Amino acid sequence: MAGRALNSREREKSFSFSFRPASTSTFFLFALSLIAIAFFFFFSSSFHFIPNQNPKTSSHSSLPNSNPEYSFVTCLEKFLTSRSRIPKSESISKDSDEVVVNKLDDLMWNREMERLDEGLFDPSVLKVYVYEMPAKFTYDLLWLFRNTYRDTVNLTSNGSPVHRLIEQHSIDYWLWADLIAPESERILKNVIRVDRQEDADLFYIPFFTTISFFLLEKQQCKALYREALKWVTDQPAWKRSEGRDHILPVHHPWSFKSVRRFMKKAIWLLPDMDSTGNWYKPGEVWLEKDLILPYVPNVEVCDANCLSKSESKRDTLLFFRGRLKRNAGGKIRSKLVMELNGSEGVIIEEGTSGESGKEAATNGMRRSIFCLNPAGDTPSSARLFDAIVSGCIPVIVSDELELPFEGILDYRKVEISSSYPSM
Repeated sequence: MAGRALNSREREKSFSFSFRPASTSTFFLFALSLIAIAFFFFFSSSFHFIPNQNPKTSSHSSLPNSNPEYSFVTCLEKFLTSRSRIPKSESISKDSDEVVVNKLDDLMWNREMERLDEGLFDPSVLKVYVYEMPAKFTYDLLWLFRNTYRDTVNLTSNGSPVHRLIEQHSIDYWLWADLIAPESERILKNVIRVDRQEDADLFYIPFFTTISFFLLEKQQCKALYREALKWVTDQPAWKRSEGRDHILPVHHPWSFKSVRRFMKKAIWLLPDMDSTGNWYKPGEVWLEKDLILPYVPNVEVCDANCLSKSESKRDTLLFFRGRLKRNAGGKIRSKLVMELNGSEGVIIEEGTSGESGKEAATNGMRRSIFCLNPAGDTPSSARLFDAIVSGCIPVIVSDELELPFEGILDYRKVEISSSYPSM
């Protein structure tokens, strides 16, 4: 760039500055990158990423994954027991907040101008800075899950095992695990982790909001949420953009609820939009800002060999196994039971948790052509992804539902959708 680069105050005088942390193409690229990891995870029966820190190779290295796992619990066990150290937290500058924020703004501006002037800007590559948060927001919560997941008496108010819910919403773990892996083992090849904040397009906040919600006492959880809020909003990069270029995983609709209004400008990773207002307040979520990511399926993936064997055994027309009475939009389930129960080729069963319930759901989906996917307490349900990985065509009955990457993927090729009248 010819001449002296403008500093932040001069730029404010020279033009009206409206912060745009990521262009449309950058945001689109990030969505495509998440599709890559989501599809690799859901449709590869052998994939299971096991990051492992080894200081001899790098500060975020991992041992070769010679025996890939598909189980979240197994992967997490290997990750936690093999890590050699807890990452340091972000350093704190002695300068005033305004000075630090302006310095970072100048560095990011100048770096961007250099990339453009020297022809180094590559729209196919996204650079992400991953915060090294204190262990109480990351590793301690993973250890808490690991040490308590066998406690089957820990249930939600509607009887669902909380650890199974955490696994369903563990996409935050898979994304973070890939981001901190050594480059040779990365899945998201076009997403580069950078060590300097001024090089970043986006900032990732690795806080496990779902684990903390379900496994901590209510007041303890709220206190941790407030601490996380303060920690993140004290960061210069957050103050620079008010969080517009920060990625916050809140994949369970109950998680981070007490403080998330203070972070509503960040990019949220969600299970659905729920525009009814039952779970998110007006102005907190919208498609132009946030991303919908898939649930982790409850059942085992039916790979190519399994699909070939099950094709001739699919003698059930329509299958559903799950809770028949739910709240909010899930009330449609009881009406569907009355309409469909007893119909030829249709199986509708009350579901049970545990290994026996999982086995029954797996066998039922693999023997069926269509799998009913009505709304649950929220518009979305993990059952949709159970059906997809079982080779069963989903029949979606849910108003107000936004599917993962719906603007990019044509779901009409793999599912049947139906809305229903208000009840």
